[in-house]
Amino acid sequence: MMAINRWQTLKRLLILRMKQIQAFVIKGLQSSKKSFVCLLLLGLVFSRILTACAESGTASGAELKLNLVSFSVTKAAHDQIIPKFVEKWEKEHKQKVTFERSYGGSVAQTDEIIAGKQEADIVHLSLPLDVIRIEEAGLIKRGWENKVPRRGTVTQSVAALVTRPNNPKKIETWSDLTRDDVKVVLANPKTSGIAIWQFLAFWGSVTLTGGEEETALSYVTKIYQNAPTLAKNAREASDLFFQKRQGDVLVTYENEILFAADNRPKLPYTVPEVNISIDNPVAVVDKNVDKHGTRRVAEAFVDYLYSEEAQREFAKLGYRSVNPFVAHDVSLQFPEIKTLFTAQDLGGWKLIKEKLFGNGAIFAQIKAKEKT
Repeated sequence: MMAINRWQTLKRLLILRMKQIQAFVIKGLQSSKKSFVCLLLLGLVFSRILTACAESGTASGAELKLNLVSFSVTKAAHDQIIPKFVEKWEKEHKQKVTFERSYGGSVAQTDEIIAGKQEADIVHLSLPLDVIRIEEAGLIKRGWENKVPRRGTVTQSVAALVTRPNNPKKIETWSDLTRDDVKVVLANPKTSGIAIWQFLAFWGSVTLTGGEEETALSYVTKIYQNAPTLAKNAREASDLFFQKRQGDVLVTYENEILFAADNRPKLPYTVPEVNISIDNPVAVVDKNVDKHGTRRVAEAFVDYLYSEEAQREFAKLGYRSVNPFVAHDVSLQFPEIKTLFTAQDLGGWKLIKEKLFGNGAIFAQIKAKEKT
């Protein structure tokens, strides 16, 4: 931090010198042509130096700290990816980078960033809606999704159903979640990204296959009646199901099930043929990187997350890769989806927010019915 402050002081001195040069240039216009040219060339030199300052964001060789805020289930992947990036950056730029990381429910993490409780340089969140909220708070510049590949989507998954060993209740489709003998483990849309994806999967499985909205409302209401407890995030929901043995079926990310399978006996799970594309975005938090002097390395890390090296690490942990070369190589490890819809098919995030999750919207109506 001291090195960064010294560099910022140097930049201020350079700016002051530039102003002095400008004054000399004006005088040069009134003196000899030779003097003017010399002053102009000197001004160009300082201009190049200032440009380099802006691009680097910090002094060469100074240690930098990046603050990465992400949703709960990405930690295992970041544990593998971040050391590779740190090694690569230090080798290429002779500069050490350390990461401060925070993991939790995507919605709750976003609330803390907006409230200023976390000064994230980079966000890797469950929902594009969460990045949009940070943008609306003035922390991320508009058009963030156009600055990175795939409009900001860096990891991708689908929703899946995991059951008890041997699937004693024969739970195989979305419709089975409404049965009276089935208890469902879900997360809370007020705090968790997976919870919103769950809701969209339920809703779209009806409305995008010919069903009316009234039918969808009745169907989703019944599912939530079968969910006695709503977890704070995807990882907590997994703990409720596996460790505390709550519920008959867990609705979660496909990648979370594949990750859990490495640490537990083989899990019976189903990926419904009608499913939602769970698109997780990454973005640089403009206001914070400019404040911290970390823009250059933050943008480089975001770019690295799309590389084959990083995407293969995501794929190892059950994510469907957004890199076409990696996606082709690992395609056989994932079941095929018959009907894959997106948030855009449901009207886009603005409509989803207002219609399904706003004050008095459909989810609020469903929860109100539970209390009556």
